[in-house]
Amino acid sequence: MRKSGLAALLLSLAACGLAPVYSDGSRGAAAASFSEISVAAIPDRSGFLVRQALYDRLGGVREGTRYRLEVELDDQIVAFGVRGDNSAARERRTLRARYRLVDTSNNEVVLDATAGSDSGIDRVSSNYAVVAAEEKALERLATEVARQISARLALFARSGGAGETAPSGRD
Repeated sequence: MRKSGLAALLLSLAACGLAPVYSDGSRGAAAASFSEISVAAIPDRSGFLVRQALYDRLGGVREGTRYRLEVELDDQIVAFGVRGDNSAARERRTLRARYRLVDTSNNEVVLDATAGSDSGIDRVSSNYAVVAAEEKALERLATEVARQISARLALFARSGGAGETAPSGRD
């Protein structure tokens, strides 16, 4: 009974058209489209970290590609939770990205979307520890934002965007 239930579940998943985004590995639509994307420079330390994380996911630096990924970041730290001495007990670091995939042949925006994440930071008495926690949080946030962007780019490629004639509308 258990095996038949598992078989029915697997058949129903196959029937619904569910398939991995990164299917076919380096020969799949996502990998092929990633090779057609260059990442424009992103200012500040947060931009450097996001760009490096995107390079890790997209496969490195490329020039003369069909698409250019432009990213604008908003990095904020907000203190909250007041202690008895009027100092903040916690901080929230938020990293938001608005990104556009631009067709370099005609400068048309073929994908316009956002990504973001936030992280909580405990404020302690050591300023060094607070700065180190803020930097570590930024590194984690940059990795997460890059993961979200690359996942959205893979979905775009799978839907027929990159690698074929790009749609003219925005997603």
